[in-house]
Amino acid sequence: MVTPDGVGQLLRTIREKAGRSRIEQAERLAAAGRHCTEENVKRWELEMRLPSPVWYPAISSVYELGEEQVRAAVAASRWHRKQKKESEDVERRKFLGGAAATAGIVALPGIAQAREHIDSALTPTGEADIAYFEGVFERHRGGYAGRTPDAVLGVMEQDLQELSAALRRTRRAGERGDLVRAAAGITGLVAIIQHDRGDRADSHRWFTIAEKVAREAADRRTLSWVLARRAMVPLNYGAPRQAAEYAHAARRAAGRTPTGAAALASAVHARALAALNDVDGARKAIASTESLLQKIDGDETADTWFGYPGQKHHVHLSQAYTLLGDTKAAYHNQDAAIALTRSPSVMTRALLALDTATCLQIDGDHREAANMAAEAWDRLPVEHRSGLVRARATALLDRLDETAQAHLRIALTP
Repeated sequence: MVTPDGVGQLLRTIREKAGRSRIEQAERLAAAGRHCTEENVKRWELEMRLPSPVWYPAISSVYELGEEQVRAAVAASRWHRKQKKESEDVERRKFLGGAAATAGIVALPGIAQAREHIDSALTPTGEADIAYFEGVFERHRGGYAGRTPDAVLGVMEQDLQELSAALRRTRRAGERGDLVRAAAGITGLVAIIQHDRGDRADSHRWFTIAEKVAREAADRRTLSWVLARRAMVPLNYGAPRQAAEYAHAARRAAGRTPTGAAALASAVHARALAALNDVDGARKAIASTESLLQKIDGDETADTWFGYPGQKHHVHLSQAYTLLGDTKAAYHNQDAAIALTRSPSVMTRALLALDTATCLQIDGDHREAANMAAEAWDRLPVEHRSGLVRARATALLDRLDETAQAHLRIALTP
């Protein structure tokens, strides 16, 4: 039941008075800077979920409300939910107590509570909820689409809370199998975002969860993808040996079937071996990656975080060849990656520019390397100047001569 003075009634009334459909309203919210779908609007209006604070500015703008009005309406809905639950609990206890008294039995609250928890654990999630979480993964697997990592995490916040509740209560084998497959993908995406933000510790924790649920699902493709993406955390933050171990495990998990995950694992393995100065091993891994890319198509090469498209392939090879000091091959892959980069891809463009700058440094042109890195940094929106991009820029800074260092250091100073 929707709260009379709550957020659901408020948002629906304003939308209907404006004569807009839920799809149209979602488009307006998306234009205001928040990725939004018709499903978001529907769930808010029916109070199946409540907007989190990250949504308040966009809702205020689109619905022409003050943020305090939005906050108050959400608080009213939350209070109504709490009151309803407490009322239902009281009525249930009265019923249990009355039945026990009639039978001459003293009710034991602890036993009743344990039964309720067991009953809750046995309640299936249902196909509708599983479809919803599969949709969540589908919506977010496409990458940032020009948004910041923080913005994407804000959108996913409520979905993660609901996923946690669904996993706790789902026990039927078939339904749980479908749910944990979706959960592995969703938690893996959060791990990737935390990696890009530079929160290595939390990225590691999320990848641990993603690996756990992928193993429970017995899904080799997803497990291989999780392990390959996990390898990129130590790879990008100075622990290539550990990265090589994860990447090797990812390749083994993929098995003999050519998949995007197998190609990703091979590419990351090549980068890790290059960082370890294992030239022969890195070049063999690059050849293996090239071979796998020729054998996959369709969804396996989709331009998503889960696929391995040509653009992503050239980005990985750019870094591998840069680490090997093969600047000719690195420049070729940088050009190919840029030619295939059609989305905003703010971070990808910056990382490719930093690879090019590093190649210039390897070729002895420190001044031009510093200029190119500084220009790439200046073009980067402030909210992207952290995490992986800063780590890559700092690594280049340490390789430059004194004069070039001074120039780049000024650009990197907040």
